[in-house]
Amino acid sequence: MIEILKAILFDIIEGVTEWLPVSSTGHMILLDEFIQLNVSDEFYSMFHVVIQLGAILAVVVIFWNDIWPFGKRGNRQPMRYSGILSYVKMDKIILWIKILIACIPAAVIGLLFDEQLEALFYNYQTVSIALIVFGIAFIVIENHNKYARPKINSIAEIDYDTALLIGLFQLIAAIFPGTSRSGQPSLVLYYSVYQEQ
Repeated sequence: MIEILKAILFDIIEGVTEWLPVSSTGHMILLDEFIQLNVSDEFYSMFHVVIQLGAILAVVVIFWNDIWPFGKRGNRQPMRYSGILSYVKMDKIILWIKILIACIPAAVIGLLFDEQLEALFYNYQTVSIALIVFGIAFIVIENHNKYARPKINSIAEIDYDTALLIGLFQLIAAIFPGTSRSGQPSLVLYYSVYQEQ
């Protein structure tokens, strides 16, 4: 029963931190320092994947209408105006291309160096330092851009270069747990989409 309660606590921490610009993985590593599940390393790794999958699926459900690229309803940019291609939403296809471009850097580095990076950086010391450093960075950047006006006002206005830049900043979160995958694009966007008032 105690292991079930521990698992529920891990689930709560994952669920809450996944929606905030903080590192859910980093918080799981910190929690594991205080409350350890009595399971094998293999089970623990799979447990992490499964509980993060739940949070990701929640995001997909919430934003389903914004990302689903098929259907006639609300199709402002059909691939063709008649036939089966009239069901393809080109603006959503372009969004998915940009998402894939943003995923490339972290995917490449992750596939090549996953085990080495995990052995070096997936510990409470790295997480603690990353939480402090990037927490300060977010405060400094937000204060610096407090009165800035956005140059980009919608996802559709993000170009391919900015999508790749977001992907490169995602590497920071992929390498150093404790940095936020949702927060890294904020760093990019503050420098690439804001202009001084």
